[in-house]
Amino acid sequence: MPTFQFEAMDATGQEIKDVIEAPSQEEAQATIRQMGYFVTKITVKKSRAAADKKKTGKGRKTFAIGGVSSKALTTFTRQLSILQDAGLPILRSLKILEGQAKAGALKNCLIDVCEEIESGATLSEAMSKAPKAFDRLYVNMIKAGEAGGALEVILQRLAEFQERSQSLKRKVKGALIYPIAVVFFAVGILTFIMIRIVPAFEKIFADFGADLPAMTQVLIAISHGALRFWYLIPLIPTAIWLFIKLVRKFGPGRYGWDLFLLKLPIFGPLIEKNIVA
Repeated sequence: MPTFQFEAMDATGQEIKDVIEAPSQEEAQATIRQMGYFVTKITVKKSRAAADKKKTGKGRKTFAIGGVSSKALTTFTRQLSILQDAGLPILRSLKILEGQAKAGALKNCLIDVCEEIESGATLSEAMSKAPKAFDRLYVNMIKAGEAGGALEVILQRLAEFQERSQSLKRKVKGALIYPIAVVFFAVGILTFIMIRIVPAFEKIFADFGADLPAMTQVLIAISHGALRFWYLIPLIPTAIWLFIKLVRKFGPGRYGWDLFLLKLPIFGPLIEKNIVA
């Protein structure tokens, strides 16, 4: 049964403050009037469980899909390194950054990390329980910094490493824009030819009544397939992408996929050099 906190006045005009239990607010007001009081204010008293939930930080969590972006993690690492270099306690620094973070996966992870540290865990142990934000490399670097007493130095190196990685990713993405656009338009033009142009030529060839070369017949057959199964054109790449995501959910699948990437003729050595760097 909910508890209501009320303010009222008695017949002499004296102010009364008290609490009362009732099934609803209307019944609570009726009971107070029967006591000879005039209700001026009545509110539901928050339960201790709700207050504890808010106190622990779980009430401040928001729904978030996916993990933490590398850009947000890079910014967080740089800010944490600056706060540690200034001499602030690690828990105080994390609470400051958690308060400034936007609602999302990173904020939720920082809330969990702060709670773990308040419970007696080390920073590396707390971060290891938030894999959406902090991978094994990040956690082990923090663990090494704690063991060597040089956490601020490790955080600075992590921030510099992530910033260089972000810069390299931006350059790679910028270099890939042109070839991706070319491939996209080439696929679009090829699809248009198969669906619109080839059927028109097929009618012309049919009017001639002559035997067509084998390659032309293959081209017409491909055109018929594109007309009949046009929905497979966007569906097949999407299915391949989902299959790769599913395979990478498991350890052997991740190992096999990474091995496949490293064995690619041109991109394999580039990926390997990027990982080593």
